[in-house]
Amino acid sequence: MLKTPISLCLAMAALVSFAQVPSDEEDVYFLLSGEADRAIAAGDFPTAADRLNEAIAIDPENPTNVLLLSNLGIIYNILDQDSLALASLDEAHRRAPAMTVVLVNRGKVRMKTGDDRGAFDDFTKVIQLDSVNVGARYYHGMMALYGGDLAGAERDFSVLESEAPDSIDTCIAMSSLYSMSGRDKSAIPYYKKLIERDGAPEFYAGLAGCYLACGELSDASAIIDQGLRLYPDDPELYYYRAWLRRDSFLHREAREDARHAVLLGADPVKVSRLFEK
Repeated sequence: MLKTPISLCLAMAALVSFAQVPSDEEDVYFLLSGEADRAIAAGDFPTAADRLNEAIAIDPENPTNVLLLSNLGIIYNILDQDSLALASLDEAHRRAPAMTVVLVNRGKVRMKTGDDRGAFDDFTKVIQLDSVNVGARYYHGMMALYGGDLAGAERDFSVLESEAPDSIDTCIAMSSLYSMSGRDKSAIPYYKKLIERDGAPEFYAGLAGCYLACGELSDASAIIDQGLRLYPDDPELYYYRAWLRRDSFLHREAREDARHAVLLGADPVKVSRLFEK
């Protein structure tokens, strides 16, 4: 769920500052930045990285390099060159320690590389600089939630609900918060919104789990059937159908679904617990 989109607006911001630049050197800087922007738009990230590096080398002290370095960090992240991504973002942060977009981007890369402590610290710094930064609040809150800090997650997600009530990130955050804290009925509306707007298999599974936890078997059956038509090989949906069939006293069918869920990759320990009652 945790995606790393490239921020094209940063490249555009770098271009705007060159609208009236007179020197030949800065014209080349401008042209290289423009070529990087076009390469980003075309999905040609290796070329974009080359052009950004060339622009930075031409004018190493240009203050706009902070934006180029931030973009470069995102590009290297997309290319799975994580050490280069971190080096670029570390340099951008050194040059502009209060620039929140750099800290958010570095936090995402740190999450990807397993440096959860560093990522959490970056998102914490962003929140200290900008308390309503919804990107930082989302990642900070999700890390708090999965780390067992329910109160911290609630604080972060209350900002999301206030500042971006209709965003997908807010729906993901609130559905996760409510389902993981036993408030399944409150999670249901958020999962419904996610299915309407995204339709990923985990959202069908999440909604099915909430319905089952609330004892709403007919609604669970309908959403599982809908999900399996779209994602016939999703292990979580088979897990929840095993749960549904167990609760509907279809024991043989429940065990068949359970075996199929495990074959598709579901956690066998979790699946086995369905039949411990």
